[in-house]
Amino acid sequence: MKLSPSLLAADFGALRAEAKRVEALAASFHVDVMDGHFVPNLTIGPPVVNRFRHGVARPLDIHLMVEHPTRLASAFDVKAGDAFIFHVEAVDDAASVAAGLRFEGGRVGMSFRPATPLERLFPLLDSIDLLLVMSVEPGFGGQRFLPEALERIRTLRREIGDRCVEIAVDGGITLENVRSVVDAGADIVVAGSAVFGAPDPELAARALIEAAR
Repeated sequence: MKLSPSLLAADFGALRAEAKRVEALAASFHVDVMDGHFVPNLTIGPPVVNRFRHGVARPLDIHLMVEHPTRLASAFDVKAGDAFIFHVEAVDDAASVAAGLRFEGGRVGMSFRPATPLERLFPLLDSIDLLLVMSVEPGFGGQRFLPEALERIRTLRREIGDRCVEIAVDGGITLENVRSVVDAGADIVVAGSAVFGAPDPELAARALIEAAR
């Protein structure tokens, strides 16, 4: 299991310092970019993310919860190993958007709301490197995990087959459910409140990794 701590739950006044506390245990950092339109919340954008990444060695998974992902993506200072993740509900031609977001050495991911039919994603699996399963309704941190996400993960794992597509899960991850999420087929666990909401984020991140085993 790869852990991707979500900065949405970190102290926005000290993002880099917060990230450095858990960087040794993180495979990447999950960055939620919300525009106040596709989702009702408004978070950080390219200026903050670009400044944050200086001095942070881990890749960034930039989760674009926005209406125009390709228009915004060019403003990010991306590096090899980073990923752009867009929402299938926000675009008309997901395959074209995936191609437009791909850059040299980078990855492209696709996410979807809990109610979006999985069959809508199947034709797009050859266009992406990552599927981000939302186990809460996107837009706000600290929500309770939706148990029906487990069957959706299993279904996607079967459909992916031998394709090189990783499954990440985002929303409501805790010590109590992380093992079930991994057993269902997740490769990457996105955790915000479970890490940065704890008194000691490093110990919390380590406990999540151990619980997943």
